[in-house]
Amino acid sequence: MRTTVPSVRTLVLILVLSVSTLRSFSQSIITGNGKFEIGAGIGPMFFLGDLGGNYGKGTTFIKDVNLPLTKMAFGAYVSYHPTEWLGFRLAINKGKLEGYDSLIVDKGGDEYFRKNRNLQFQSNLLEGYLAAEIYPSVFLEQYDGLQGKFRPYGVIGIGAFHFNPQGKYYDPSGRSSWVDLQPLHLEGQGFDEYPDRPNYSLTQIEIPMGGGFKYYIKENMYVGMEVLFRKTFTDYIDDVSKDYIDPILFDKYLTPAQAVMAKQLFNRQGFIPGNTQTRQNIVGEQRGNPKNNDNFFSTILRFGWRLNQDDPGLHQMRCPSFY
Repeated sequence: MRTTVPSVRTLVLILVLSVSTLRSFSQSIITGNGKFEIGAGIGPMFFLGDLGGNYGKGTTFIKDVNLPLTKMAFGAYVSYHPTEWLGFRLAINKGKLEGYDSLIVDKGGDEYFRKNRNLQFQSNLLEGYLAAEIYPSVFLEQYDGLQGKFRPYGVIGIGAFHFNPQGKYYDPSGRSSWVDLQPLHLEGQGFDEYPDRPNYSLTQIEIPMGGGFKYYIKENMYVGMEVLFRKTFTDYIDDVSKDYIDPILFDKYLTPAQAVMAKQLFNRQGFIPGNTQTRQNIVGEQRGNPKNNDNFFSTILRFGWRLNQDDPGLHQMRCPSFY
């Protein structure tokens, strides 16, 4: 009987070690041992497109940002860090974009055309993207742990966003309502007379790119700031891109109710609510700039947590037998 005791002890030891190993491995998968982060962000989102802007010639960068139209965006994300200098982020954000030509200050220069155009739009926006985060300063860090560290980073990825441009329509009594612009085909999208203008999709691809920084207030908690630009492949976030079409086509392709709305919303030069008179004979004149796609960017304050992040200072107080 004694000869079986070592075998039993060995079997028990193997079982204990196996359970401990499986438990540790399971914990590593679930919590990531500091490799996984979760977080949330809030901050303003800015539109860069045909509508709105400031004095001078229209551009595709921050000069034509209209701060009064800025709306807050909200989002959440999860990141995986296979190593400290590299992370992969999956994020979802919700925001709103707007553009109003009426906000442009006319100083008698290149901005006159856009001011006189008098168009406007708003669109809710929902986006999701996958991006890589690169932390170059990791290679210069002098001590272990995260608390108190400042980490700048760059980010680039690919994603998709959904939008739905709307314009403010005034009925004959002067009451206003926001109506969807894509179904009105205001630039002849999908009309036989304009075969080069297919109807655009409300879901588009984007390339998010930018940078920011993190500051770790605790080993497992940080705050940060990030500027993220989205390059898109559509010029119709604001439903404006090319030139004015003949309004008679709206009667041909749309319902009578849609045609009434389209005729008001496609041309608002000289428009006054309650008065349907606008500037006439504009067929073929420039309405937007098809050479530049619409884009948007955000400045986000971020809050994040590392799951199961170890504090290296605690290891110095533990018994080595537990390692």
